Amino acid sequence: MRVLEQFFILMLISSIVASSSDEKIQENFVECMASHSNATNNLHIRGSPMYTYLLEAAEQNPRWLNTTTLKPSFIITPNHAWEIQATVVCSKEHGLLVRVKSGGHDYEGLSYLCNAAFIIIDLTNFRSLAIDIEKETAWIQSGVTLGELYYSIGMKSKVHGFPAGLCPSVGVGGHFSGGGIGTLIRKYGLASDNVIDAYLVDVNGRFLDRKSMGEDLFWAIRGGGGGSFGVVTAWKVKLVRVPKRVTVFTVHKKMDQEGKELVFRWQNLVNKMPHELFIRVVIQNVVGGGQKNEDPIEILFNSLFLGSKKKALAVMKRTFPELGLEDEDCEEISWIESVLYFYGYKNGEKLEVLLGRTDQYKGFFKAKSDFVQKPIPIDSLDGIKERFLKKSIVFMIMDPFGGRMDEISESESPFPHRKGNLYNIQYLVKWNENSDMVTKDHIDWVKELYDYMEPYVCRSPRSAYINYRDLDLGSNKHERTSYLQAKSWGEKYFKGNFKRLVLVKSMVDPGNFFRNEQSVPPISELKD
Repeated sequence: MRVLEQFFILMLISSIVASSSDEKIQENFVECMASHSNATNNLHIRGSPMYTYLLEAAEQNPRWLNTTTLKPSFIITPNHAWEIQATVVCSKEHGLLVRVKSGGHDYEGLSYLCNAAFIIIDLTNFRSLAIDIEKETAWIQSGVTLGELYYSIGMKSKVHGFPAGLCPSVGVGGHFSGGGIGTLIRKYGLASDNVIDAYLVDVNGRFLDRKSMGEDLFWAIRGGGGGSFGVVTAWKVKLVRVPKRVTVFTVHKKMDQEGKELVFRWQNLVNKMPHELFIRVVIQNVVGGGQKNEDPIEILFNSLFLGSKKKALAVMKRTFPELGLEDEDCEEISWIESVLYFYGYKNGEKLEVLLGRTDQYKGFFKAKSDFVQKPIPIDSLDGIKERFLKKSIVFMIMDPFGGRMDEISESESPFPHRKGNLYNIQYLVKWNENSDMVTKDHIDWVKELYDYMEPYVCRSPRSAYINYRDLDLGSNKHERTSYLQAKSWGEKYFKGNFKRLVLVKSMVDPGNFFRNEQSVPPISELKD
């Protein structure tokens, strides 16, 4: 009994000391922020009215809401770059790590989770947009969502667009940092391929543009993933030309013999089609896994053609007649209306719905990714179907490459998955009940599918997309790690570009201040 009493006394003392230490760090941090031009007006402390709202609004994947990891000591919602500069300087000085959130869609929650004392820089208020149609450029702050960007372009011009993702509530800060795949990828490449300048706060609190940061760092932030090199506050992009009218269509097929043959045919055509034609394939079961249903697995050929319906039909008849596209399958609309179409908004929905910052399909989810360089055999699709029958709300989304992606060198930016890749796969499972058992069951399902696909996807290394972040691939533990451990995930995301990213990191942040479980490490953090 005496031993137990001593143990609990020691535990109580440790808790009090730790609590006292945390309070002291917080007090010193607030004083530091106050000394920097009173940069505390937008600082939210635990227990303050806005703290819980901001924290929960940040998490687009509710799976992380009840996580046992630490909550941030502070959340700051800056209005000005100098507030971010002060936050970086004071966090570094007082032992707080930094997480940066633009839209909150980080698949593993790394933009708002941490296992050490930290602060979230929430860029919700960094939503300024300056579009210059005459010069065909735009300055976009990192807290702007894709929907806000598309809406603003659409209000300015009927013949301009931007090649980025499909989900309107994604923040441009994280999206551009990792690449950015969307419906214009075959015509204009990734979002990051069209970035021409940026503003960044570095580890020393300096405010830099492309010229002052240098080409190495500018190269790294355009696809090297968020959270490694600094806080990008704004991006200058080159707008792209689109026709006044584009054509969209979605052909629905069952996963029977005809459907499988069409998927196989698509794989053989996908990188040879005209640059103006984007056809992605979505395999899904949204009916109910395990239920007796005639055939709940559906294949969608979800498409955008940059041109009229007449031209679209002619191109499809010439390149992919097997799909059997008919006039009534097609709809001729404006490019900005195609944004609504691909996200699943109903016909007649007003463009203003793009301004919403919350995902309308918000739910618990887990995702993984692959790249494919050789067509997957028809017979292997049976194994995919078998697994899809076991679970509902599951998706396999295949986005086509080729076109402009074949014309850009692997080393042009950190995103290396260029020529030779037919398409990218995202495996996605969703669920509605936040219990450990249900969560594990769904995560095990997507891992099983991922394991099944190994023989059919890109290998040496098996590749992955940093914007579909996946901690199963490996992670840093914030202590010295071997290069072999770091490259377990680094080379999957970046292939040979990972070495250059490490060198850039070593130059701009040798102390590894900007870090998370999958941030690029400096050489000083690696051991042989």
